Amino acid sequence: MGIKIRTNQQIYIIDLDGDIELADANLLKDLVMKMIEKKVERFIINAQNVNSIDSSGLGAFIFISSTLKKLGMALAIANVKGPVKNVIEKTKLGSCFPIYEELNEAIEALSKN
Repeated sequence: MGIKIRTNQQIYIIDLDGDIELADANLLKDLVMKMIEKKVERFIINAQNVNSIDSSGLGAFIFISSTLKKLGMALAIANVKGPVKNVIEKTKLGSCFPIYEELNEAIEALSKN
């Protein structure tokens, strides 16, 4: 999985590319924790180019979401499509973190916070 980080004002967008499996999930969690240490408060995970996700990837999303909620920080997940969307719907995890169809919707939602 590839990871790129960019910003839109005070929002940090984490662009993911490829499959999210165990090693990738740990890398993503570590990245977010380092960003928290640097006082980043608003995150969007852009899953537009994610083709599949396993249980460790879902666990990473849940860990990141719950950690940010406890710290009063904001998270959105955008562009969840295909097999990844199916897995999230089947596991009923869509209520654990805010999911937006498009990146612009997620940016707009986090800009209001």
